[in-house]
Amino acid sequence: MCTQEAPIQPEQLAQAFATVALDHKAQDVVILDMRGLIDYADIFVLCTANNRRQVQAIAESVRQYSKKELKTFPNSVEGADAARWVLVDFGDVVVHVFDEPHRGFYDLDGLWLDAPRLATPTDRSEVPADEDN
Repeated sequence: MCTQEAPIQPEQLAQAFATVALDHKAQDVVILDMRGLIDYADIFVLCTANNRRQVQAIAESVRQYSKKELKTFPNSVEGADAARWVLVDFGDVVVHVFDEPHRGFYDLDGLWLDAPRLATPTDRSEVPADEDN
């Protein structure tokens, strides 16, 4: 008997990608529920990097995580060369990695103010160590 794994839900994907971004020191991570507002994606993950190199590193880490851990590939990656705003499109989930000036300029948080905010994972560096050790 062959068992088939259930497909990963958009919320789970968004949480995983947010965690990857946080692990690479992304700031201001926000997960927006875009269902009912747009047709081309269910969830946006927004995050900010301190510089272009970090923008590239976060976007590449999201792409590598999806490939190695989830066995999936993005539909497209846009803006990686300029590394000011990189968009990693997985269909249901779109990850936006901004440098600081572009996050404020494009203000997707404000543009989609009516989108419900989903819980974001906490930065792993802030999680208390196990007290039993």
